Amino acid sequence: MELKQIVTGFTGTENCTITPITNGLINTTYLVEDHDSDEKWILQKINTQVFPFPEIISQNHLLINGMLEEGNYPLEIVKPKASLSGHFILNDDNGGSWRMLSFLEDTRTFFKIPDLKTAYESAKAVGCFLNTINPEHLPDLKVPIPDFINFEKRMQDYQTSLQNASEDLLENAAPEIEMMNELMSLPQKWIEMERDHLLPKRIIHGDPNVRNILFDSTSKPLAVIDLDTVTVSTILYDFGDMARSYTNTLDEDLKTAENNFNPHMYRTVKDGFLLYLKKKLSFDELENLDYAAQTVIYIQAIRFLTDYLNGSTYYSTKYAEHNLDRTRNQLQLLKGLRKYLRVD
Repeated sequence: MELKQIVTGFTGTENCTITPITNGLINTTYLVEDHDSDEKWILQKINTQVFPFPEIISQNHLLINGMLEEGNYPLEIVKPKASLSGHFILNDDNGGSWRMLSFLEDTRTFFKIPDLKTAYESAKAVGCFLNTINPEHLPDLKVPIPDFINFEKRMQDYQTSLQNASEDLLENAAPEIEMMNELMSLPQKWIEMERDHLLPKRIIHGDPNVRNILFDSTSKPLAVIDLDTVTVSTILYDFGDMARSYTNTLDEDLKTAENNFNPHMYRTVKDGFLLYLKKKLSFDELENLDYAAQTVIYIQAIRFLTDYLNGSTYYSTKYAEHNLDRTRNQLQLLKGLRKYLRVD
């Protein structure tokens, strides 16, 4: 099935221009310009290796949008478009799953936080989003990626990779493995708090990095996007992932990443994140924000190292040690954060 046939399934017209958007990491994305209606849309082919049940992310997206609309959410909302058959997922002849989303004009994205003001406004936008979608009674959200925030399983997967990796890979990663093993007890507190139900279950974004915020020309946030990873878990994960992605002064793919932690950015992100959420969070959540930041960074390093030891089968890589360099970057970031927090 050709692209224009997919578009026709949603809009009813082939009189359009389809342009690839290449800055996505998971799904295949296009900008569709409908010349009959002068409307623009985002067309995406969902990566079913990452999201095996596209209908789940579609249903979750609609539920979240409903809560945003009812909660007088001040930012823009990206809305799914139903196909002509009334479904929000359109399957092609080759088993591909497609969706169409509303397009927001005159917006831009950042791959790195450019300054403290943008960091604060971005964290505030995510906090506002999380505050709005967490009513007293949670809706029936379904899990989009099983075990995505199961840190006990992440650690088990790492141990398995150590047992099965080739001698060459183990030797290449020996310093990183040593550092990982020295901090292996770090996630244990998180695992025990979840097991003891000390962390309230909340709706979280799941991937609140700066790439998933749309800004206007003055760098003011307009929308929090990419709701595919929205799930029910602990809100500490979203804060930890924001701290991980916002405070890193260097690209996580760089081969050398000395002194890549920005403490001023960390304080700013925490302030912005808590603006809407401080009164809603529990004592245990507030007391463990710094711990969460460390743990999420550590787990991301574990994920990169596990994939490296497994032969780099999950993350897209450009060279043999790409995942090992990513591991080093996260470990340097963790080192900088722990030094700032005076943990070491």
